[in-house]
Amino acid sequence: MKLDLVLCGVGGQGVLTAAAIVAEAGRREGLVVKQGEVHGMSQRGGAVSANLRMADGPVGSDLIARGSADMILSLEPLEALRWLGYLSMDGVIVTSSNPVRNIPDYPEESAVLDAIGRLPRTLVVDADLLAREAGSGHANNVVLLGAASRWLPLPLETLQGCVEDFFASRGPKLVELNRRAFEAGVSAASAPVG
Repeated sequence: MKLDLVLCGVGGQGVLTAAAIVAEAGRREGLVVKQGEVHGMSQRGGAVSANLRMADGPVGSDLIARGSADMILSLEPLEALRWLGYLSMDGVIVTSSNPVRNIPDYPEESAVLDAIGRLPRTLVVDADLLAREAGSGHANNVVLLGAASRWLPLPLETLQGCVEDFFASRGPKLVELNRRAFEAGVSAASAPVG
């Protein structure tokens, strides 16, 4: 078993939180996990990414080579396109449909979503809406993690347990909110993938 996962988005969206949750789930399943992060200008809405590699054997580096990622999990649609060169031929993209217009020349939203929609094996999720329905617009990262679980080689129960444990120190209300967000993402992933 091997997983090379690129997580990307914009500062403040919870990219590194999602990476930490997946990494912990891999460790709980006895996998070797290596993680590399680029924080960028995260406090100013800049790009943030994490490379996460896990396998049931040795992992040589935390960096993912171009053209070899099994998945791009993007919290922002333009970031999914920016990292597209890292996706393998049979890799999958799971992304939010909700743009973060953090640059003055951000392309038209429809053009970004059309470009993503033309790619094979993509799932575009209205993560902001599902997060608000779960109880907080800030849980879109957990919604997308739930959606990505369809392709992650990790038991759903392990991922959900890691989500709950990650937020446990912040109180039961936040645990329940993120549990609902994760489940909303899992449900969103039951749709056919383009």
